[in-house]
Amino acid sequence: MPNSSSRQQILLVDDEEEALQELAELLENEGFKCHTANSVKTALQQLTRYPDVALVITDLRMPEESGIGLIKRLRDHTARQHLPVIVMSGHADMDDVSDLLRLHVLDLFRKPIYHARLLETLDNLFPKSVMQVVGR
Repeated sequence: MPNSSSRQQILLVDDEEEALQELAELLENEGFKCHTANSVKTALQQLTRYPDVALVITDLRMPEESGIGLIKRLRDHTARQHLPVIVMSGHADMDDVSDLLRLHVLDLFRKPIYHARLLETLDNLFPKSVMQVVGR
């Protein structure tokens, strides 16, 4: 449940609704405020609606447009070109990895995501404040 001591806002993008909700629940339990999108088009709308999003976690393979397409759009957008992005995929190949490196992706997680590793990455990126640690 989001509250005033929320950590950062994260946009989660995945065409698999169940995976999206599971990840949102996990991260919200860690104090993050999550917004969700099931397509690149919806993700871009969410980024306009929520300009304080500090991180995007996106699936690589989606029906209409891939996660790489989303990242390219972010990198071409002046206000969002440095927005950190984590990619998750069950089907990444070497060409994908090469593209992701060129696009300065923060990390690539294989699906199913190892939650402990993701949370460790997020804790390093967005350390918990003293008040959040004491309040738990």
